Amino acid sequence: MTRGDPVRLDVDQVRRLAEAAALRARRVDLLRRRLEIVESVTEVQGYLEWGTPKTHQARSVPLPKTLADRPAPIVATKAPEELVFTAPAGGPLRLRNWRMRVFDSARDRAGLGTVTPHDLRHTAASLAIASGANVKAVQRMLGHASAAMTLDVHAGLFGDDLDAVGVAPDRHVPQMCHNGPLGPSASGSDAAKNRV
Repeated sequence: MTRGDPVRLDVDQVRRLAEAAALRARRVDLLRRRLEIVESVTEVQGYLEWGTPKTHQARSVPLPKTLADRPAPIVATKAPEELVFTAPAGGPLRLRNWRMRVFDSARDRAGLGTVTPHDLRHTAASLAIASGANVKAVQRMLGHASAAMTLDVHAGLFGDDLDAVGVAPDRHVPQMCHNGPLGPSASGSDAAKNRV
C-alpha cells in the first residue's frame, strides 16, 4: 500500500480519515475481510490526540473483495500494535499534511474539483445504498450514532420508494386472500354489500 491508499480505503470502507490514521495491524482481519474501528487520532494545535471514534463506539467495517489483498503484504510486516498507515518518515499520519501532500494532488490529477476527504464518506454511503444496503447497515458502516442520523443526512439517496411500498404487499400476501367476497369472483351489488 502507498501513502495514498487511505483515500481508497476511505471510499470503500467508509471510515473517517482520523480512523484510518489510527488503524493498527491487529485490527485488520484479512480472513473475514473486516476492519475493526476502535480508535482515532487527530491533530490539535500541533499535538496528536488519540481517542475513540467520533461516536465513541467501536465498529466492524467490511473490506470489499477489490481491496482484500492489498493490505496483506503491509500487515504481514507489522507488529500487531503498529499503525497500518504511516507518514513518509514513519510515525502517525498527520492528516493535514497528508491531505496537502497526497489527497489534494491526487484529486487535482483526477480532475475532481473541490472534493474533500469527507465527501468520500457520502460517496461510500451512496454506493452502499445504491447496492441495496438497508439503513441500519449504512448506519453501522458510517459509524453514526443512530439510523435517524443516517436518514437525516442521506435520505435523498434512498429515493422515492412509495410505488415499491404499494406493490410489495402483493408479493407477500397469499393469492387466496384476493379471491374472497371482495375479489374478482364477487359481482356487482354483492361486492358493494361486502365493502366496509
